Amino acid sequence: MEAELAGILDGIGPRLRSLRRDRGLTLEAVAADTGITVSTLSRLETGKRRPTLELLIPLARAHRVALDQLVAAPATGDPRVHLKPYRRDRGNVLVPLTQYPGRVQVFKHVLAPRKQKLVTHEGYEWLYVLAGELRLILGERDFTLRPGEVAEFDTTQPHWFGPAGTATVEILHLFGPRGDRAVIRTGPPD
Repeated sequence: MEAELAGILDGIGPRLRSLRRDRGLTLEAVAADTGITVSTLSRLETGKRRPTLELLIPLARAHRVALDQLVAAPATGDPRVHLKPYRRDRGNVLVPLTQYPGRVQVFKHVLAPRKQKLVTHEGYEWLYVLAGELRLILGERDFTLRPGEVAEFDTTQPHWFGPAGTATVEILHLFGPRGDRAVIRTGPPD
């Protein structure tokens, strides 16, 4: 049991370094966000300091990960994921499949017919059609995508997407970093 615990603790430093680098952050930026000194962060990442709960909690918050993910705790309990769909009027449903702000976000999206309104925002989007037909308008271009087809685009281009006809369309919707702001569109209807 002690060897297993030592292995878990030894893996935390490299995971912390990887999380920080993947997000493009410096030790100084993490220190400013957590209140933990640069020296302590460096020693944690290199394994020269044992992590404590007092250090791991602010680091998990700063990196926007669950504490279990940070320490790679052994799986326990029910392995099923219980997704919470967000239902809107007019038949729209949004199911978040990931919960990692600042990284790629994945949603299953059921779209009912809706008004065309071109929008722009920072980010990058990928749309994969699961069922039905999706109409995608990018600036002056108009596309129809069918099951198995994918579109990807920079969201600074004016764009709109929805069902190509009167039936709903089911898609996987991915937002690249900074594109997760588009979730705001799941709020109350205009």
